[in-house]
Amino acid sequence: LVAAVFAPWLAPYNPYEKVDAKIDDILAPPDAEHMLGRDDAGKDVLSLLIYGARVSLTVGFVAAFMAMAIGTMVGLVAGYYGGWIGNTLMRLVDLLLVIPDLPLMMVIVALWGRGLWKIILVISVLGWTWTARLVRSQVLSIKERQYVLRAKSLGASNSLIIRRHIFPQVLPLIVAQTVLSISGVILYESTLAFLGLGDPLRVSWGMMLNFAFNRGLSARAWWFVLPPGFAIVWVSVALVLIGNTLEELFNPR
Repeated sequence: LVAAVFAPWLAPYNPYEKVDAKIDDILAPPDAEHMLGRDDAGKDVLSLLIYGARVSLTVGFVAAFMAMAIGTMVGLVAGYYGGWIGNTLMRLVDLLLVIPDLPLMMVIVALWGRGLWKIILVISVLGWTWTARLVRSQVLSIKERQYVLRAKSLGASNSLIIRRHIFPQVLPLIVAQTVLSISGVILYESTLAFLGLGDPLRVSWGMMLNFAFNRGLSARAWWFVLPPGFAIVWVSVALVLIGNTLEELFNPR
């Protein structure tokens, strides 16, 4: 996160600037000036890695929070009101859960066009279902508790009960689920970029891997392949560990 926020100050070079590379600069191995070597255009791999964190983490956090907002709203409404409203919403959730996420994302992005915000919207619109199921299951239990029934008997409106009595109880679980989903979103973005469906104007870890394999650099320049791969793995594992710990702390079971 620090590297992504302070990329212009931490990166030795700006990867978006044109480089007049000499023959010796192309695929140069790591040295004192370029700690992770250079790519086939003579650009510094460390700078690409730092700036790539901006795109990968932006997609991960923004798409995860958008999906959290959609899933929370659907789960609260379906769990609290129930009836035909809840059944309709949950059948929609079941329908989206049956469809494989990644192939559907690939088709939509391929038809709609590549772009950072398009990828964020596609992932967020398709990635809220698990949050909705989690929130609904908790709301079904919470709405039967005594303090909620007392609030109803005192004339509190449904929106007030949801806002002040139910939502605060499910918020910790929502936070834990969101942190867990960020790692999945980063993997989705990296996969789309690796398959050539990422934003071509922005550097991301998945795009770095796409360049490396499409240009046949994976066998000749390990320093261009391993850093983005390890970055994706380390960030995903870190977020999973944080999410699991938060779930253990907050989950009432």
